[in-house]
Amino acid sequence: MNYGIIINQAGLLGVLLSGIMLATSGVFLGLHSYVGRPIQGNAIGALFVAGAAGLLVSGAAWFFTRGRSKHFGRREALLLVALSWFGGALLGALPFWIWASNQSDGLVGSVRKLDLASSGSFSAWLHPAASTIEPTSPASPSLPGEKMARSQVDDEVFRKSLDPHPFESFVNCYFESMSGLTTTGATVLSEIESLPSSLLLWRAFTQWLGGLGIVVLFVAVLPGLGVGGKRLFQIEAPGPAPEGLQPHIRETARWLWMIYVGLTLAEILLLWQVAGMDGFDAICHTFATLATGGFSTMNASIGAYHGTLAVDIIVIVFMLLAGINFGLYYRICRGNLSAVWDDVEIRVYLGMLLVATVIVCGALALSRNPLVMTDKVTQESSYGEILRQGIFTTISVQTTTGFCTADFNQWPFIAKAVLLMLMFVGGSSGSTAGGIKVIRIWLALKVLSAEIERVFRPHIVRPVRVGGHSVPQELRLGAVAYVLGILLLFGLGSVTIMSLEQLNAESDCDFISAAASCVATLCNIGPALGKVGPVENYGWFSAGSKVVMCVLMALGRLEVFAIIVLLSPAFWKRN
Repeated sequence: MNYGIIINQAGLLGVLLSGIMLATSGVFLGLHSYVGRPIQGNAIGALFVAGAAGLLVSGAAWFFTRGRSKHFGRREALLLVALSWFGGALLGALPFWIWASNQSDGLVGSVRKLDLASSGSFSAWLHPAASTIEPTSPASPSLPGEKMARSQVDDEVFRKSLDPHPFESFVNCYFESMSGLTTTGATVLSEIESLPSSLLLWRAFTQWLGGLGIVVLFVAVLPGLGVGGKRLFQIEAPGPAPEGLQPHIRETARWLWMIYVGLTLAEILLLWQVAGMDGFDAICHTFATLATGGFSTMNASIGAYHGTLAVDIIVIVFMLLAGINFGLYYRICRGNLSAVWDDVEIRVYLGMLLVATVIVCGALALSRNPLVMTDKVTQESSYGEILRQGIFTTISVQTTTGFCTADFNQWPFIAKAVLLMLMFVGGSSGSTAGGIKVIRIWLALKVLSAEIERVFRPHIVRPVRVGGHSVPQELRLGAVAYVLGILLLFGLGSVTIMSLEQLNAESDCDFISAAASCVATLCNIGPALGKVGPVENYGWFSAGSKVVMCVLMALGRLEVFAIIVLLSPAFWKRN
């Protein structure tokens, strides 16, 4: 194992991420007036300090390992990709933690040390006159108990403001960062809108970086690694067999990122200029949409814009596009329009979405229950509203974006069952979506069909075909093994999370919530069912469960085997 080249390239990648972090703080300083967001010095300072620290450490790692052996085999590539994601999440978590630590050490942290029980009511200290003088104006008589109720409300609000911020725990910061980079979209925050705008931007940007992959970006913009670059690309690119778009892998990565940036700019302009969304929110929601991540700047997610149908339509279109193989967009750019319909995966992908949408909307129409939005507003279940919410939620779940407009946790069983199955399926290979991937599901079903036929026709050897082409045995075995691996990890992860929560006396986790959190993190979805539904968050889980979920997120994003292989003793042997 050539550890020198691994440390060298990991350091170079850290320099890139740290530079991006510093650039984010600089861009926000330059554009805050245009997007209508105030500068919050602590948050900008946290981004700058984290970026500078990352630049120093990563730069030192790169500098002191220069000139080492350039041998870069498959084992080195596997280890580098794993280190890149776990280390990238560590670096991305620093701004959140530094900001929260600075907040707790300031005025709020000092006041938190006060013994409120011995010093009396905070409202009495803050408004002594109001607590000792009765209102004498006849126009505003005091009702019995009004003084006490007002005092209790003030105390409750103040005590709530003194509760530790979730980001004061580094585990929470790492969870949020890993959720961003892996485009999972699970959050520990209950009050997202209270986060400084610069950190909201960084939070959304981590998803955008993770959408196509930080290593793919690394291959595209930094000096080539020769065959090592191709190995890195193939390990990180989602799908069973990443297809080379150009003879040179670096050129492929550049093309993918140009298409990605082009779609990003298009959605920003549409949300901003057509739908009328605030410029800052348009940027953040676009980053989350194209990455199929789902981080929002609003507590109610996209449901906060329920009054604007154009927002839903634009987000639906770009979620749908983000779930398609980006290789097809390259072919379109080259004028090969027929390749789109010739691709069997996109036909299956769109067909599954259509069937699932019909079932979900049908279940909602039959139930006729009012629809509860993510902003807690109840809507009448008109056919138009059912169609709107059914289409949005189905596409959001299958593409693993995780944006929410309605609380589907309260929908009929049939609708929730369909959504649960879509969580496992995910989007197309070569897209930014998570999940098992449509082509693997299709291949596994083809293999299952062939094996069933062999039971009653054992002498017939029929090749498994997809799109008119015979599928090699290694791809068939790979697809089946991956599906089996996801199911095994789902079972193991669910039991592990439930067991860890039972060790916590304060936890009221049920097995549905444990299983839902497992599939939501393993398949990079975010919101799921139970106590991790569309209007809930992951902040209530124990630290141990959150660490397990971080590993599940990385396993899902790197498609299991790239990390599982590191547990094999044979991987670490010299030969």
